Amino acid sequence: MQLLWLLLSFIPSVTPHSLNASDSLVWGTYRPNLYFGLRPRIPQSLMTGLLWFGTQDYQSFTKARHACDQGDGLDGYTWTQFDAREGGIQVLNDSQNNVKVTTELLKVDGGEHGGSWAARIKGEPINGGQPSHTSFIFYAGLEGMGGLDLESDEDENGIEGPVVLTGSTPELDDFNIRIVDGPNNKAFSGGPFSDVFAKRIGRTHYSGFRVPPGNIWQAKDLFQNAGKAVKDIKASDSVPHPSFTLHLSDETLSGSNLFAIQKLFDGKFQFDVFFESRSARQTLSSATLDEGIAAFSTSFTQRFREIFPIPDSPKWEALDAFSQAITSNLLGGIGYFYGTSIVDPSFSYDWDDDSSPVDSDDDNKGHGANGPHLTELKALLTATPSRSFFPRGFYWDEGFHLLHIGEWDNDLSLEILKDWVDLIDDDGWVGREQILGEEARSKVPEKFQTQVPSFANPPTLTMAVTAFIKRLRRYAGPSDLDLGLGFGTGSTQSIYEPLKRHYEWFRRTQRGQLKQYGRKARSRTEAYRWRGRSEKHVLTSGMDDYPRAPPHIGELHLDLLSWMGFFSRTMKEIAEFIGEEEDRLYYANNENGAIDNLDDLHWSEDSQMYCDVGVDDDDESYHVCHKGYLSLFPFLLSLLPPDSPRLGSILDLLRDPRHLWSSYGLRSLSASHPEFGTGENYWKGPIWIQMNYLALQALHETYAAHAGPYQDKARSTYSELRQNVIDSVFKEYERTSYVWEQYDPSTGEGKRSHPFTGWTSLVTLILSEKY
Repeated sequence: MQLLWLLLSFIPSVTPHSLNASDSLVWGTYRPNLYFGLRPRIPQSLMTGLLWFGTQDYQSFTKARHACDQGDGLDGYTWTQFDAREGGIQVLNDSQNNVKVTTELLKVDGGEHGGSWAARIKGEPINGGQPSHTSFIFYAGLEGMGGLDLESDEDENGIEGPVVLTGSTPELDDFNIRIVDGPNNKAFSGGPFSDVFAKRIGRTHYSGFRVPPGNIWQAKDLFQNAGKAVKDIKASDSVPHPSFTLHLSDETLSGSNLFAIQKLFDGKFQFDVFFESRSARQTLSSATLDEGIAAFSTSFTQRFREIFPIPDSPKWEALDAFSQAITSNLLGGIGYFYGTSIVDPSFSYDWDDDSSPVDSDDDNKGHGANGPHLTELKALLTATPSRSFFPRGFYWDEGFHLLHIGEWDNDLSLEILKDWVDLIDDDGWVGREQILGEEARSKVPEKFQTQVPSFANPPTLTMAVTAFIKRLRRYAGPSDLDLGLGFGTGSTQSIYEPLKRHYEWFRRTQRGQLKQYGRKARSRTEAYRWRGRSEKHVLTSGMDDYPRAPPHIGELHLDLLSWMGFFSRTMKEIAEFIGEEEDRLYYANNENGAIDNLDDLHWSEDSQMYCDVGVDDDDESYHVCHKGYLSLFPFLLSLLPPDSPRLGSILDLLRDPRHLWSSYGLRSLSASHPEFGTGENYWKGPIWIQMNYLALQALHETYAAHAGPYQDKARSTYSELRQNVIDSVFKEYERTSYVWEQYDPSTGEGKRSHPFTGWTSLVTLILSEKY
């Protein structure tokens, strides 16, 4: 019943930084673009980060590790275990600097201001026969109201013993940060000039900087600019070892709001960082981490195996560790973002306007009267697809993320969903990408930074709500659901009303034309087309370069009609759950209309498949049929009944190795298509895990589970496809230490962004058959 009351009290927060019942979620690794960065869910507050580089030569300083970057060439990095409320363990392998780094985080409840935390950073050589000389910089910076000071006595040669920072902000109140060395650390002390630098060797070095508001995220640049004078020095017998000279200044400026603390090591090392909230009235120690991390790891493994059980397998232990890691990296990739975004309400392509068709071969053609502008400040807690390449919120990814997160921590998924719902504006729109603030924008090419309020994305957010209802029914049972706890109260309306507004925005802004082209369909309202497409791309569909008809105001998109049928169904389920009977009937009618029009508008008897609809030079409609994911949409979203006469053709297409079937999962485009593997080759063949998950979900929950003429075929297809997807992703993880954005349809090799533990982490749900 606790979960039910959570839904009924699901009121969007007016002040996203207020500290309340979600205190265990105040602090987190909410800077997912960094290898290790902590901050609270508070705008303009304390931010911390970790930076490291090798000191085997002077050039490694210019390649310092800070923000996750595929160009760094790490051999692998992932949270092997992570819980947003308790902490986690992350392993990073940096063979270029011959160091395996482990970061451990333990969150400690207590006090009235979000609690305390302890972090351990430790490392050891990857190759024990080679030197491992490293430097690590932990920094803490404060933006907004409050203060931060270095409490330890300053010394021009560095600080001996623990380093203490003290600070205070209105939300966090008083706190201190202590950086404490492990018992067996050793600094490099040999080589030329060691006697000259003897007083500085083995000490902790530091600097304090005055940083303008909004610039703490650029800490790495600040540190590297301070060391420009040494970056071109070549190591030789005539110059000191880099460990002696690549030091912070051991000076602080008056009014500093960013403090950097530097450690230098030779070989194996360990140091701890303690954030202690004064109101918690407790002192943390290394023993806190020793005992706490061990207890956390044991309890995490036990709980994980209960929630995500893996069937018996010769590789059970490896699959279990793999599943824990990809789930943990999804959870460890949750970020808190605060800032403005760029919006241009006046932009559109010529064919977005229903008034007249326009032919253009300019892929970037568009027009805007007033140009882009910054929005008001907004806050968002969200999962991210990829810490290295997409460290921000993506609308259609997030629905899939929340399916996974919700199975692990239902309340956390609702916290994230609440923030997304808060972004729905008065018109019902929410941006496809949430690029909030300059740090987020720094990772996005300029041409993709601007969001347009007439452009949509697949409406997956309601997946999270209906998945919640499904979990509630699974655990609470029907007897608890029939107690009449006021489902129609204003508190429930606070989430339901924005979703209704969002639904109507889709119906209003993405509608397609029926009457104008004399199209015959049982429903006169359910037809749709994506706005914001260009000549070569339909970015708004999520399947960017998938083959389509030429742009035309009269075209109709199969996938969008399918999504709208799905959207209507999920809204119907929500309305039913909260007792809105009139709305339930409205959504049911729209759902039925969408299902009818899938056949009436999009089924091609000649091709025996579902297709887009285009318009020729004579203004006549025709089917645009490209065998691939698009053809499967009515099946993928379980819009077809198990006895549908169309289902046989769809399963035949899906199972045909000449088209979509491969040993690694379903291809996005038929291998026999002339555009297969051509051009950008983003959605022209590569295998996407979230689409395979939809196929497996449809097979498992609908077509293999219910009687129909194709039930046996659905069962065997499910079993084989599930094994193919698991084997493919797991094999590449073992080979590369990463999960990937997509997979090669011919070899199964991982492609593009990595680690991509957004929807690729759905493999955990596939393994445990949680759909």
